[in-house]
Amino acid sequence: MKKEFVVIGLGRFGGSVCKELHRLGHQVLAIDIKEEKVNAVLTDSTKAVIADASREEVLKLLGVGNFDYAVVAIGDNMQASIMCTLLLKEMGVRNVWVKAQNANHKKVLAKIGADRVIQPEYDMGIRVANQIQSGKLQEYIELSEEYSISELDISKRLANKTLNELNIRAKYGCTILAIKNEEKVNISPSAEDKLYEGDMIVVIGKNNDIKRLEEKGL
Repeated sequence: MKKEFVVIGLGRFGGSVCKELHRLGHQVLAIDIKEEKVNAVLTDSTKAVIADASREEVLKLLGVGNFDYAVVAIGDNMQASIMCTLLLKEMGVRNVWVKAQNANHKKVLAKIGADRVIQPEYDMGIRVANQIQSGKLQEYIELSEEYSISELDISKRLANKTLNELNIRAKYGCTILAIKNEEKVNISPSAEDKLYEGDMIVVIGKNNDIKRLEEKGL
């Protein structure tokens, strides 16, 4: 289903979001105060506009309040980012995702109603660090400071055993969401489903429990 997005701030992050949403077939209004950045997405957006999105009259003129989704990716002006986010929420935009420069910026954005705050470099750094420190961890998604979702390789030692035999939830407090291999993804596997060498399991749990599972269970 096609959706309508407004992307404000067209630097490396915002520009990438804009281009990918447009490639996926969605309607995208792209906004930036700098002409060269707007020109860079002319063919990768539905409409691209040079404008100051921190001004209420500009957002109203562009009809931004009619959009259900907004991405604020203003990277070099924290005040403009905060003002733009506040205006979007006051205008009734239901889903506003915002790029934050740092932890303090993130706190302010959360307090004024941003639905999701992203720190791309920080988030990617966490994912890379978690992947590189473990030979078994293939993917890592932080849900909060305490919980995450991880993809873990199945060792030869666990191959040909059922989930019931392994009893991972009881032993480590982690819930298996799926079993993956080259051919398919088994969503919500049953207790009798068997694991094979080369499989990966997708688990959700507390970070400490997932770490214990990596180090002792696999």
